[in-house]
Amino acid sequence: MIRSILILGGTAEAKVLAARLAVDQRFTTELSLAGRTKVPAVQPVPVRIGGFGGAQGLAQYLREKAVSILIDATHPYAAQISSNAAAAAELASIPLLALRRHPWVREPDDRWTEVENVAEAVSAVGQDRRSIFLTLGRQELLPFEAAPQHEYLIRSVDPVDPPLAVPNAQYLTSRGPFAEVDEVRLLQEHRIDAIVAKNSGGPASYGKIAAARALGIEVVLIRRPTLPNVRAAETVDDLLAMLDALVAHAPPASTPLKERGE
Repeated sequence: MIRSILILGGTAEAKVLAARLAVDQRFTTELSLAGRTKVPAVQPVPVRIGGFGGAQGLAQYLREKAVSILIDATHPYAAQISSNAAAAAELASIPLLALRRHPWVREPDDRWTEVENVAEAVSAVGQDRRSIFLTLGRQELLPFEAAPQHEYLIRSVDPVDPPLAVPNAQYLTSRGPFAEVDEVRLLQEHRIDAIVAKNSGGPASYGKIAAARALGIEVVLIRRPTLPNVRAAETVDDLLAMLDALVAHAPPASTPLKERGE
């Protein structure tokens, strides 16, 4: 019996997972993207773009599409989406698995200041003029307009439009992964003395953390939000093993409504 999987994606791991499932004859797989990135990367399976209208809307979609298994492979900071996924899976009475990369761990030479949110990050960089590297999402940059005294280097996947209302800001549009050697060069070129980032985990954006450690630069790191307590794996391989076990012990999937003539 072929089972239908919906992946809530937006991460590099979600793409890798989708590619692995695309060649697995046991499943049909669809990937859902929130649509926040204007030019998303090409994906190996059919893609749905846009929101669902909260947990109720997602649950309705799961029922309409006869989805058998929901996989939450969203960004570690997509707390609302993860919360909606947990509630929707329960409403639709289907299993939910989560792919959650391990957070970065402080090493002895790291100069980390950990904060709860962006507003605290703005306060943490202080009042004195600094050269700050911002590596946050476009929608999270606005609070830094309250600190116009700093010089900002801002890197994002999509252009920041409109730009921040601050007098000194440079913008880089780029998609990772970013190597440590390149990040060291970037930080030195722009004379960066503080980085503001999320503890995203994974190797793709760790280069800046390693570069900051090598150069003795402070990192203001926003802690991860609390996510629903669901079955989760830290790697694609571990999640696929979890999926194998789930399928092996599950009853046959129900036949989609359209195949039953209803």
